[in-house]
Amino acid sequence: MKAHTAASLILLAFVTSCGGRKAVEIDPNSQPIATRWNGTLSTSPEMVGVVQLRGSAWMGTDEKDQNRTRVRVDVSNAVPGAVHPWHVHRGQCGSDQGILGPADAYNPLKVGGNGRASSEAVLPVPSPKTGDFFVNVHASARNMGTNVACGNLAPPAR
Repeated sequence: MKAHTAASLILLAFVTSCGGRKAVEIDPNSQPIATRWNGTLSTSPEMVGVVQLRGSAWMGTDEKDQNRTRVRVDVSNAVPGAVHPWHVHRGQCGSDQGILGPADAYNPLKVGGNGRASSEAVLPVPSPKTGDFFVNVHASARNMGTNVACGNLAPPAR
């Protein structure tokens, strides 16, 4: 009985703190769970000392069009004011097999004064179901051969 009363008090406190509004309910059938490819970005060991970016990235089916892929990348600890081109590539870090989708679909990362940047791209290709993919962050538009961060994307749980 005491456990039931304690749970009721916690629920009452939660509802009261929400201004009496009903908590948001999520219908698990409306959005597939774990449908994104996810990855962690880091600077390669040979670049440490020059730059040391970290970040995350994901790609998945665009909610508005099932025949498109939405991709997002977030980085931190970058040089304020820097502009970094980025792309999803086929393969794995260190084994590049080409960019996924058109290269010009990716807006560059524009680093703010806090060293953070985010960018999204919508690719005119369906989200991959299998394969190997990675996100590559380049030093600059003039120095595409130098990668300042890379991260392999893990496939969604199926």
